[in-house]
Amino acid sequence: MRAMTFNLRFDNEADGENAWVRRRELVARVICGYAPAIVGTQEGTVGQLDYLGKHLAGYRLFAPDRVWDDTCQYPTLFYREDIFLPVEGAEFWLSETPEVHRSKSWDSAFPRMISYGLFKDLRSGNMLWAAVTHLDNIGVDARIRQARVIDGWIERHANGCILMGDFNDSPGSAAHRLLTTRLRDSWQALGRGEDENSMTYHMFSGFPRVARMDWILVSHDFMVKEYRIVHDHDGVRYPSDHFPCFADLNWV
Repeated sequence: MRAMTFNLRFDNEADGENAWVRRRELVARVICGYAPAIVGTQEGTVGQLDYLGKHLAGYRLFAPDRVWDDTCQYPTLFYREDIFLPVEGAEFWLSETPEVHRSKSWDSAFPRMISYGLFKDLRSGNMLWAAVTHLDNIGVDARIRQARVIDGWIERHANGCILMGDFNDSPGSAAHRLLTTRLRDSWQALGRGEDENSMTYHMFSGFPRVARMDWILVSHDFMVKEYRIVHDHDGVRYPSDHFPCFADLNWV
């Protein structure tokens, strides 16, 4: 089973040559080319998600009961219809009022949320909880508190769980330590360390910087077979300002 996390970079005309309209075909090509069973995207606006919903052949967007709002950037799940059958799902905001649309708390610069679903693996019959999130990029305290909210969700859904996203933090940070008390970092599960080659943010340059802030965390129900940070590009154009990543997993 292949799980991919992909920060799309929101649709921003100020990106010029790297604007969404110039990257979107490459984004769809990368996802379809690596054919993950499930994909967790971040920063997708309504128009971006609509495009992917129409151009990811064999995939279905899963966001039941979502309040669609043109002002939002949504963490979103896409699943392969030949591999998974959705059973239930929901989403909530990472705030003190999680049911309030676009709510934010603490020192969070932006509203942040988690979207999740329960899926039946059609090949094994096993049940999988998959979730995608995006922690705040400014609020240090907010990231820790958002991670605590997510950890509470993990505690209730710990069996057969995959958590993907852009966590805007480094491995070893307080948020990372908290979220890896119940889950494993699939990169680290392979014994890999942290250096320039593991960094996932590159500002459309192709040159990694800052940290490995895009994680795929998994429960002990999975054996991590492989993990790859995807550096695909078309000439000087990259699909996003983050490198997408995928983990190949086997049920234990």
